[in-house]
Amino acid sequence: MNSPRKIRGGALLARALQEKGIEHVFTLSGGFCNPALEGFMECQMKVINCPHEQIAGHFADGHTRITRKPSVCLVGPEGFANAVPAMMEAWGERSPVIFVTGSSTLKRQGAGGFKEIDDVAIAEPLTKYSATITDGERINEFVDRAYKMATNGYPGAVHLSLPVDIMFSSFAEDAGRQERPFDLAPQKAARAWPEPARLQQVLDKVSAARRPVLIGGHGVWWSGAEAMLEEAGRKLAIPIFNIPYHQKLLGEECEAYMGLADVHQYHPSADAFHEADLVLMLGARLDNQMNFGNPPLFPETAELVCINGSHEEIDFNRAADFTLLSDPGAFLEALIAHQHSPDFTLGRDWYDLNRQRRAEWVEKMLKDLDQEASDPAFGGRIHPLQLALDVQEAMSDDDWLVIDGGNTHFWSEIAVNIAGHKGRKLGGILHPGTFSMLGVGVSFAISAKNVHPDRNIVLISGDGAFLSGGLSIEAAFQENRPVTVIIDNNGGLDCISQQQERLFESGKHYATDFRDIPFHSMFEGLGGYGEVVTRREDIIPAVKRAMASGKTACVNVKVKGVISPIVLATTSKRDKASIE
Repeated sequence: MNSPRKIRGGALLARALQEKGIEHVFTLSGGFCNPALEGFMECQMKVINCPHEQIAGHFADGHTRITRKPSVCLVGPEGFANAVPAMMEAWGERSPVIFVTGSSTLKRQGAGGFKEIDDVAIAEPLTKYSATITDGERINEFVDRAYKMATNGYPGAVHLSLPVDIMFSSFAEDAGRQERPFDLAPQKAARAWPEPARLQQVLDKVSAARRPVLIGGHGVWWSGAEAMLEEAGRKLAIPIFNIPYHQKLLGEECEAYMGLADVHQYHPSADAFHEADLVLMLGARLDNQMNFGNPPLFPETAELVCINGSHEEIDFNRAADFTLLSDPGAFLEALIAHQHSPDFTLGRDWYDLNRQRRAEWVEKMLKDLDQEASDPAFGGRIHPLQLALDVQEAMSDDDWLVIDGGNTHFWSEIAVNIAGHKGRKLGGILHPGTFSMLGVGVSFAISAKNVHPDRNIVLISGDGAFLSGGLSIEAAFQENRPVTVIIDNNGGLDCISQQQERLFESGKHYATDFRDIPFHSMFEGLGGYGEVVTRREDIIPAVKRAMASGKTACVNVKVKGVISPIVLATTSKRDKASIE
């Protein structure tokens, strides 16, 4: 009998990941990872080589958020340290990225091996699962466990470390297949179905409520339940608010969507929460964005009910008056059916009041914006909110908007709310989320272009954010994935400058200014399209020209730095020590 063919451990890893349906790998090629790269090549898996390991992690994260399918970030031992920020960003948004480290030798672990780092310990608090593959015969087992951990419950990043001596060693190509499970194909993620009696208690609360609100979080996105969320709000006349996580849950133009669940960026949400008698938090955490569930955001008179798809998330909702373990989609199915219950008699007055408040807020914001920007003290400069609104005006219904972290992020979210109410539809929206991390924008934009090659992808990035991760633009040229980058260029970390001016006794800012950087020329030098804009009336034509160029393009817009409402609220007093 012929003995099985021998292949390297890296090839076993590649085959195991392919069996799980992994289609995309993002990396910065290195010697420690070569056997895995050879395996990916033999499996004909798509590998994108990136200019930096952090960028590779953001690419994988962006791709995973859009497709809702795991992808792989492959790095070497020193590259692992570079990828940690991307791991943190994925962890914050529950993105099931599989991080793989080609690590130092197992044989001499703990003895000072070449490039030895305790990557497993570092990754542990930033992932759902972090482990070293200690035996090449068990590679399939570890991959299987990591995949299930990443995709079940609330999804999240995982990490596997494959020591270089196992990576390069040879094993039978059927290694580890003598034990169950024999079928290593990906299984659908398990869904938590609500306990009937407890579900009925929630539905009874809905029937009794006269002023209910529904707040959707990222659990709705990962369960693929956005359409049901919109249907539930519209058919039951329950106002829906969206926590500003990484993806839009509803089209901003949807009838049931009232705005962001953020009292600083969308003021009518404060009125809705203060007046509500029932708050349904679906697939979200009572974290700092939700004031940990405490007054004054949610008054004691409002009953706070949290519905989560895993017990881990319920544990973060200790302030809830009532909790329900349920997949968000399963709960929404029951909620939609509840509209036919004879006990449900909610009218449309409360729903229509919130729609009216949204319309009034939009008109007030636009009026205030015109007044502020036309004030002589403003110096005739472009307001960042004007920039964000005009960029969306230049876009079409199927285009994707990507937003980088920082002050630009917050102004752009406000603009999305305003433009959506005015009827602007977009194919998708992608932004950092919890950490508002600088430098993710270009990576996310190229990820969106990878998934939607026939759509225009437009990124709004601050000058500081672009400097943090802008080198990733080379991948757009390398992969022939043209994107349009709009630089909100205020000449520095202006958000931080204005915080400092409020916090520092001197009233001055320090270590936050940049020189006048010709970002548009940088793109032209790489073979792309670039132009600079200094007047508001030129923004829309410039953005349209950039998209029409067919090239990776930059519109470098000189704007006035204006502190966003959320940052202003957290730095309004010099003696304020916390920004919780």
